[in-house]
Amino acid sequence: MGMYVAELDRPWTETPFMFQGFYLETDEQLETLKQYCKTVFVDPDPPKLAEPIALKALATPRPAARSGASQLDLSRIGKVRYVGQAPVEREVKQAEVAYKDTTKLASEAVEAVRAGRTLDAARVEQAVRSMTESVLRNPDALLLFSQLKQKGDYTTSHAVDVAVYMTAFARFLQLPPEDISLLGYLGLLQDVGKTRLPTELLNKRNRLSEAEFAQAKQHVQYSVEILSETPGLPPGLAELALLHHERQDGSGYPKGLKGRDIGLLGSIAGIIDTFDALTARRPYAEPVPPSAALSMLYKWRGSFFDPVLIEQFIRCIGIFPLGSTVELNSGEIGIVIAQNLEKRLQPRVMVIRDAAGNPLKPQKLLDLSRGLKAPDGEPYRIRRTLEYGRIPVTAESLFND
Repeated sequence: MGMYVAELDRPWTETPFMFQGFYLETDEQLETLKQYCKTVFVDPDPPKLAEPIALKALATPRPAARSGASQLDLSRIGKVRYVGQAPVEREVKQAEVAYKDTTKLASEAVEAVRAGRTLDAARVEQAVRSMTESVLRNPDALLLFSQLKQKGDYTTSHAVDVAVYMTAFARFLQLPPEDISLLGYLGLLQDVGKTRLPTELLNKRNRLSEAEFAQAKQHVQYSVEILSETPGLPPGLAELALLHHERQDGSGYPKGLKGRDIGLLGSIAGIIDTFDALTARRPYAEPVPPSAALSMLYKWRGSFFDPVLIEQFIRCIGIFPLGSTVELNSGEIGIVIAQNLEKRLQPRVMVIRDAAGNPLKPQKLLDLSRGLKAPDGEPYRIRRTLEYGRIPVTAESLFND
């Protein structure tokens, strides 16, 4: 007890453990290890996280019988097995184009609605298609670009980032392509009704009064009206826009729906809208580190959010989220640029500073799962994560000499 279990004798995805790597602290963990493994590997010097997450809880095995019953129809999950078609360093160029085009579209859409004009459905379709195609080739590229991109107006940035997360999570869940595309539309447009709210309400830095909050909640119905009046959008999109503030226990708005009535896509929308809002800089709140936001979502599983989807979302984001700044055991500093779903403590890292803290040119790409050796002869590993945003870096700079 107390040892840090770093590796198993089988892929982590074949076990009930939500993350690779945990401290052995309970008999339940030990019994689950015995059930699934003959051999495990312990690390006497485990990585340290600058952004603490409830790893003790997340490392607790959650067999199907105990994981919390979903109220949703999950039959569409796992229908399509997607294969990466391009490495992240190649896809990032197209991801950059997709992200910038989508951001421009979102900004244009906001201005059009504010001016009383109709949304351009053809432009929206073009942006969603570009974004979806990039995610299907390699979701890490667009997620990385989204995380490292300088943010502008919150409403626009939030719409684009939610759309990116939704499409990437839908791919992770192996949903059909039509669902991935629909979630891209939904992420971009579910908050378009905020354009009808007073600017001073959206930009208020203090807590909203009860009357102001009631006014803010009207943006959901405004979104439905705008999307219903826009020809050329996917059928059912307006109805889906009603759902991202509903909660599994009925405490959400506007209708106080519960689990099954919210549905799979609506439940995904609620989880990701909350996660991105927590991790973004808003007029009235500082951003929460991604790992802390995941910990909050985990606490809310089974009450606000579907427990199965929460656990899958945490698996999707990973213990070292894309864009995380990490210190290696060599003393070098790098950025996590791609996940390794079977070895979650061993992502791909772009080294940007040497052990003395000097910028590294050309930068060095390391796949930690391959057992590459550091200068001292030990295999490269992540020693700790650094504070979020401590070293300013852009996705473009990572892949340009």
